[in-house]
Formats: sequence, structure tokens, C-alpha cells
Amino acid sequence: MTVMEVSPGGGWYTEVLAPLLKGQGTLIAAHYSANGGSYSRRSLGGFLTKLGENDEVYGEVIVTELQPPKAMQAAQPESVDIAVAFRNVHSWMRMNQVELFFASIYDALKPGGVFGIVQHRGEPGTSVEEMKRTAYVSEQQVIEYAELAGFELDARSEINANPRDTKDYPGGVWTLPPVLRDGDKNRNIYLAIGESDRMTLRFRKPIE
Repeated sequence: MTVMEVSPGGGWYTEVLAPLLKGQGTLIAAHYSANGGSYSRRSLGGFLTKLGENDEVYGEVIVTELQPPKAMQAAQPESVDIAVAFRNVHSWMRMNQVELFFASIYDALKPGGVFGIVQHRGEPGTSVEEMKRTAYVSEQQVIEYAELAGFELDARSEINANPRDTKDYPGGVWTLPPVLRDGDKNRNIYLAIGESDRMTLRFRKPIE
């Protein structure tokens, strides 16, 4: 298969995908542009450093760009079997390019292709501005973005759910581990909660 990891950040999930696909598939790391601002440059730079430190594992990874308006540099149209994005939707919302990201991923996928999303899950009725601020995005909002691009919701899972997450922290999702934005303040409480409550959704590009 050809798999496109969208906005891979520092490469946390690339550590899983690259060995899995090595020698038997293609992994496209569709990262931010080096010209996309300071965050994009830092994120891309750290990712490239990681890949350069272990050519045996990452030597076959194709690093390309998926940042509108140059989104189609990521992959040829209808060439990708599976696209995955892990906790990125809030970032695309902050960039005011979320619809363009979904549309670009849709274009890259083959008919029948799969788009998997994991995202911090906000409460129904949360405003878009609050979603941007806290990174907790409602499940319905993500589904709306996907359906607007043409995707169909295929399945969902609670494998990444965390009912202990109250989602009401002034510092947003970064209050919880692994970031622990507040340092030692209430640290044991946040460690006991664990990482954020997350939706896990699978969309499919219609064959016709």
C-alpha cells in the first residue's frame, strides 16, 4: 500500500509506520512547508533530523509537502491507499485551512481509499473559537469537515477514549500529559487523568 501520514510533527507515528512499510509499501510523510512560518520550520526541521539519524529505518520514507495552497505536492491525485492524521485537525483550524487540508487529502486518495483520524474530542456544542483555543474539537465538527470534502463516515472506535478527561482546563489539552503545561501544579492529578479523550474515525472516499 501507499500510506500518507499527514502533518507527522516530530515523527511519533512515523516510528510505527516506517518499519511496517519498509520493503513492502510506500510511506509518504506529508509535512508542513518550510515556508509556512516558524512553527512549520521547527516541526519540519525536527522531523528531518529524526529521519537522518536512522537511515536503516527511515531511508525509504518520502518526505513531501502538504500545506495549502501547495497541497498537491504531497502526492499524485488518486495515488494513496490510506491517509492518516493524528491530532492535527485543531492545528488546521488555527491556520484557517482545515477545509483545504481535507480536500487535498480527498484528492490524493484512490477511490475507495481510507482516511483515518485521531483527534482530541470536545463536547458537542463547543464553539469553533474554543476548539481552536483548547484543541478539543467536537466529533460532529470533524465529520462535517470530512463530509464537506466528499468523504463518507465508515466506522468509529472508542479505543482512544478517556472518560476521566474533563476537558475544562484553562490551558487546553496541553494541561494533560505528555505536555503538562502547568509543570508541577496539580501534576499528580493530571497524571492520574492521563492523556486526552480522543475520537477515532475512519472515513472512506466513495468509489463512484
